[in-house]
Amino acid sequence: MQNQNEKKEKNWILKSTDTPELAEKVSKIASALGINPVVARLLYNRGYKDEAAAKSFIYMESEMLSDPFRMKDVEAAIDGIKDAVARGEKITVYGDYDVDGVTSVCTLYLYLKSLGASVEYYIPNRAGEGYGVSTQAIDAIKENGTGLIITVDTGTTAIEEVEYAKSLGIRFIVTDHHECHAALPEAMAVVNPRRPDCDYPFKELAGVGVVFKLICAYEERVFGKSRIDAAKKIFSEYADLVAIGTIADVMPIKEENRIIVKYGLDMIERTSRVGLAALIEASSAKTEVQRTGTRKKKTKITSGYIGYTIAPRINAAGRIKTASMAVELFLCEDKSRALIIAEELCKTNKERQSEENKIMREAYQKIEKYDIDENPVIVLDADNWHHGVIGIVASRITEKYARPAILVSFEGNESGTPSPDDIGKGSGRSIKGMNLVDALCHCSEHLVKFGGHELAAGLSVTRGELDNFRCLINDYARSMLTEKDMVQTVEADCELDFGELNLSLAKSIQLLEPYGVSNPIPVFIMRGVTVAEISGISDGKHTRLALGNGRYNISAMYFSNSPESLGIYVGDKVDVLFNLDINEWAGRENVQLIVRDLKPSKQEAEQTQALRERFEEIKNGAHFTAEEDVLPSREDFAAVYRFMLATLRSGSDTLTHKKILSKFRNGDDGVYIGYVKLKIIVMVMKELNIANIEDVSEEVYRFNIQYKTTKTELDKSTLLRRLRSQLIR
Repeated sequence: MQNQNEKKEKNWILKSTDTPELAEKVSKIASALGINPVVARLLYNRGYKDEAAAKSFIYMESEMLSDPFRMKDVEAAIDGIKDAVARGEKITVYGDYDVDGVTSVCTLYLYLKSLGASVEYYIPNRAGEGYGVSTQAIDAIKENGTGLIITVDTGTTAIEEVEYAKSLGIRFIVTDHHECHAALPEAMAVVNPRRPDCDYPFKELAGVGVVFKLICAYEERVFGKSRIDAAKKIFSEYADLVAIGTIADVMPIKEENRIIVKYGLDMIERTSRVGLAALIEASSAKTEVQRTGTRKKKTKITSGYIGYTIAPRINAAGRIKTASMAVELFLCEDKSRALIIAEELCKTNKERQSEENKIMREAYQKIEKYDIDENPVIVLDADNWHHGVIGIVASRITEKYARPAILVSFEGNESGTPSPDDIGKGSGRSIKGMNLVDALCHCSEHLVKFGGHELAAGLSVTRGELDNFRCLINDYARSMLTEKDMVQTVEADCELDFGELNLSLAKSIQLLEPYGVSNPIPVFIMRGVTVAEISGISDGKHTRLALGNGRYNISAMYFSNSPESLGIYVGDKVDVLFNLDINEWAGRENVQLIVRDLKPSKQEAEQTQALRERFEEIKNGAHFTAEEDVLPSREDFAAVYRFMLATLRSGSDTLTHKKILSKFRNGDDGVYIGYVKLKIIVMVMKELNIANIEDVSEEVYRFNIQYKTTKTELDKSTLLRRLRSQLIR
């Protein structure tokens, strides 16, 4: 079984290998567009393999916006909305409780309001109602006098619910982007680019992206605008919301989504939306001290900022409380009220983080007893895990173990006694190589319901069927996934030399923004750089490094990794996987690396292996020369002894071979100790009981030192005497 704390080495893969043909193509792109050759290489790696394709990507030409009327049922949806507006019929926008759902609801609600429609919105409660459309919700909506329900980011699988609504005299329009099963609801319209009979060319729109296309089509058809003018109008009013939903739902940032996100981020930079401005202010409590005093540092709006700062706060509302709180924020026009809601969202997000950490700890304990070598899908369950958080934890587990993960939470029943009929709600994440929706389809006989995307899905399962489901989905995974699929792999765009790292390159790379799925932040490899400095920050949660080539150093940050966890030391040569960033401080800009992974350099690893083999030879009787400097002196023993004693006094009883070497690699205290010599010192210390040393794992020592009043006679060591006889004089 795999230890959940075990650090797994990631596999680094270059997206393309240097060849004369590649160099020629990259050179042509760079010359034609007047851009840095590294940026041209990045474009090539992303599939833009000639000048025209690369130019189209960078400048986001307008023809990339597809005709919205190619989307199946768009005209029927327009007719239904137009009719309801004309008759003054009440419309309810029915959405999901995640960021995509919230922004979809807000976008369509505001647009319908601008048409003069009578409109309300409804988002189910995650804990009480669960995902999707329910008859319970339809009953509540019926009571408020609604004649038309329009779903956003949900509804594709609501076959029975749509029929139920029709029986009550309520019409239904579905807009969604989730995977379609065999049948579709018998609604007035089902607008979903993923439905099999829809020939819309871009299938990767978020739910809010589908809403965007629908209202663009409405502007074009009902108000007679050109396609470009209709898009410009909708962009000018809702691009911020559409971009936030697209980024948060992890949609590929390419083609139409790239245009949406680009315009949306620009709009957010200068936002006049009161609620969004309040959320940015509440989320970004950064200050900067300058000569003129303390002022707020302007927040740089990027897809990363939206994805890691804004989106989690919006999501927290639906996960911990109610998504209506987030909708209210975006619809709010009163600044003081908006700030109150924004602060509440930030507080709720902290509650979410606390709950996430609790579930994560419990999940890791379960994984300790779970044979993930035999069962490639990690299926965990518990009573009363928070439904709003298990999806995030599933993501963390999938990221850590490079395996699909599904977490299921059972709420029990009124009797308080577990029953086979208890319904558990689950959330799953998958990896490349196993479509999670296809896997759930394969196991559908054991599920109550399910839905989602290729890499993320939700499900419901009874307690009595969970074991059957676990067995069947693992059978399916074993037929789909190979060992290679289940190794953490990071793709790098290209290798860079130390001399290429400069501010000009860092700024040139920004041409590729906005980043996201299908257009990730560029990842580079640099080999054989020296660790010049290493220190912990934020109470040791993160690591700051200085990496150098012998003449110059460059700053690097390794987040969520403490210095102790890295197993590297000053003087080590390392290969580094990184993003290139610009650090702004006190009005100055400097290049900075954001480290993704570190490894001992290939050259250093080979040298260590050679020394390891040489030690085994000497231990087994091979002769050696004085120049090899492997026989330790009393001063060498004393230096290692003092270092162990100091380590014990600092509160630790464990040292790695490498850490001891790092202490003496440069002749500290006038003592130089190399790899083989240290191996011999440890063996002799064990033999003579100078210290109680236990091998925890390969070259990791746990030790204890008993104070002695007399000096140890090293000549009593049988090992030392034998080694001296092997010395060639």
